[in-house]
Parts: sequence; structure tokens; C-alpha cells
Amino acid sequence: MHVKPNEKITPQELTPAIQRAVELASGKTLRLNRRWNEPGRAPVVTVNGRYTARSWTQWTQGFQYGNALLSFELGGDPELLAIARRHIVADMAEHLTHTGVHDHGFNTISTYGNLRRLMLAARIERNEWELRFYELALKVSGAVQAARWTSLPNGSGFIHSFNGSHSLFIDTMRSLRVCGMAHRLGHALLGEQDVRIDLLRRLLQHARTSSQYSIYYGEGRDHYDTPELRGRTAHEAIFNPASGAFRCPSSQQGYSPFSTWTRGLAWAMLGFAEQLEFIQSLPAGEFGGEGVPGKGEASAMLERAARATCDFYIHQASMADGICYWDTGAPQLPQLGDWRNQPANPFNDFEPVDSSASAIAAQGLIRLGRALGDGGRTYAQAGLTVLQTLLEEPYLSADLQHEGSLLHSVYHRPNGWDHIPPSRKIPCGESSMWGDYHLLEVMLLVARMAEGTYYTFFEA
Repeated sequence: MHVKPNEKITPQELTPAIQRAVELASGKTLRLNRRWNEPGRAPVVTVNGRYTARSWTQWTQGFQYGNALLSFELGGDPELLAIARRHIVADMAEHLTHTGVHDHGFNTISTYGNLRRLMLAARIERNEWELRFYELALKVSGAVQAARWTSLPNGSGFIHSFNGSHSLFIDTMRSLRVCGMAHRLGHALLGEQDVRIDLLRRLLQHARTSSQYSIYYGEGRDHYDTPELRGRTAHEAIFNPASGAFRCPSSQQGYSPFSTWTRGLAWAMLGFAEQLEFIQSLPAGEFGGEGVPGKGEASAMLERAARATCDFYIHQASMADGICYWDTGAPQLPQLGDWRNQPANPFNDFEPVDSSASAIAAQGLIRLGRALGDGGRTYAQAGLTVLQTLLEEPYLSADLQHEGSLLHSVYHRPNGWDHIPPSRKIPCGESSMWGDYHLLEVMLLVARMAEGTYYTFFEA
């Protein structure tokens, strides 16, 4: 075991560190939103500690305002709530009907979804019209996401990525929750000739396809699918869109199709674990219809994928302190020696760590651990261990002049999109919107656990 779970750590013991991190994140979020004035452009990553945009994508805009909502929920500053509400109304509507992306869950759940959850939990004043507005947004976004569909000959299919109908991204497992939320609200997608498309069916079909083609189980699927690499995750699965035949694994942001890009692994860990929670919460009567597996079958499929990916993170992808490098096959990792049995070193000269992947993975580990009950303690403790590391320097940014909260995040190593400081050989010291957001999400989860409660995206 490479990440060594601290069996004694409890959510209560992390409370002081969470409170400090929330105070820092709240101040940084306020200052960024006061400064940011780039209409139609979302902050993505920092350069020299200052958030910058990428002209081609707005997939992080929901995280920008989601950071404000989660900071408000954890810290209570009403200005954060006011900022988020104002910008969500002004900026987020176009995301709801965006037909060209696979990331609705990132933008919509972090904004409208969090506002709905806060209202239902009486953390903000209840207003029925406002609540219905949030719920309508979630319904629309879930249906539009489900419409981005590639059918396969076996009667299944998947939500295809922005690369096109041939492309299945593992990232979508985390974004998939918007379909679950829309289903929970009683919505469906209507197609040609008023065909009613069940969103739970689409959700489970996508999850099953992802588990089959994106996750490896050590069963000899290809030459590199060996038992010791059970849980290896492909960033992208390529299909022939004409015939529906699977062609090969691929990777956009990882080193190779046969190594594991660790943020993709983390999306799988959290996505499968969170969907397992969701499926467990639904009545058995909602399952077993046309194209919908029974509840037991669906739960078993999700649990298998969640266990495999979380095991891979613990045993193969992470270091002794729970942090991971950006890809398990990164070419210069051997230069670091026995890297799996050492704490991560974000200031090395060879390969960058990705703290954002670790933050996402921490939540996946904790949620799987809880879903499994007494049999999941090792997963939960591993997740708490990862969070404990992230809440300390050099990962938590205590520099008030730096706009990010979580340092040493990596965006796109192959394309060279990450800032390398003049005195360094690899990217380090910078933050990302999704890293900051997922640090806040896992802190909220652990803070609720410390209080003896819990939270999910589908709270009603």
C-alpha cells in the first residue's frame, strides 16, 4: 500500500485545518470576483498566482461561482452568497442549453444545484419561485446533457465528449450527476416523435459503458491489462461512430493510452462512488424497466468500478502522503527513485504532481468508504489522509496575494499549458478553478461528517 491511511484520524481532528482553509479560500474568492471583469471568459488556471482565462473553454465558470457558494456555506460571509447569486443569473443561463459539451454537471450542479441544496437545508431563505427556477435549470441541463448521445449496437451508449461522437471521456462520470438530479426531479428527455427518454436509463447506460471500456480489471482485455494494474483508467475510449465498434483507448491529457492520467482516475473514483450513493438512495421500483438494470445489478456495476479505481489510486497512483503525480506513466518518474514510497515532491525537477487530482480522489475515497459501511473503512481513512496533506503547506496556499487556494495543480501537461516558474523545470506553485472547488467540496463533506451529518448532490 503506497498511500498509508492514518487509521486514527477523524473528521473532527481536521476541523481546525478546515476552518483555516475556509478563511483563506473565502478571502481569495471575494478578491477574485471583485477583480474579474472579462465578460464571456472564465478563470481557469493561475499564472504567477493570478487567475487567467483560456479563450476556448468556459467549463470552469460554474466552479468560480460554486467556490463562492461553498465558501459561504462553510464560512458564512453573505457577500459570497450575493456574488454567486448575481453572477449565476447573469452568466450561467447559456450553459444550460450548451449542446456542444459533456460537462453540464460541472457548471450546473456547482451553481444551481448548490443553491437548491442550500435552500432546502434552510441555509438560505426559502422562496418557492426561486427554488423552482433552480430546479428548472437542473432539469434543462440534465436533458441537454443526455441528448449528447452515441448509440451502441448492444442497445447501450454513452454521452460523447466535445471531441465528437466517437469519443467517450472518463471525466463525464463526474459530470453525469446532472442527469441524476434531473431524474430525481421527475424530468425526462423528449426526442423525435415525442419519444420519452428516461434519464436514469441514460445515466446507467453511460456508467456501464464507461466501466466496461474505460476501466481495466486485470482480466486480460489487452496485453497491458494485468492483475497488478487492476483499476487502470483510460482517459478516452474511441469508438467507430458508424458501426459502434470499440477501437482503442486514447488520452488527451495523459501521457499515453496505456498509462493512467491521474485526474481522469480521480474523476472515475468520485463519479462511480457518487453514483453508487445516488442509486442506493432510489426506490427499487425505479429500476428494471426497458434498458434499465435492476437496482442490485446497477449497484454492483458501480461498486466494482469504484473499488477498482480507488484501489488503483491507493496502491499504484499515490505516494505515501496520498498525493499523486500527473500520470502514472509519466516518462521521468524513474528519475525520482522509489517515488511511490516517498512523500510527493512538487518541487522536483522531473514530473509535476497534480494536487487537483488528489482533492477529487480524496472525496471519492471518502464517499466509497461510507457507501460500503464497515467494509469501507480503509477507503475512508485513505481519503481523510489525502485531505490532511492538502490542508497543509506546500499545498494549501497561505499567501494572500496568490489567488488560488490549492497549489500545484496541473491542467494539460502534454500541451504545455501550465506555467513553469523561471527557477524551475516543471510546472508548480499554481492553482486551478476545479482544484480550488473540489478542495472546498471535500472540506464541506468532512465538515458535515464532523457534525455527525452528511451531504450529497441529490439532497431533497
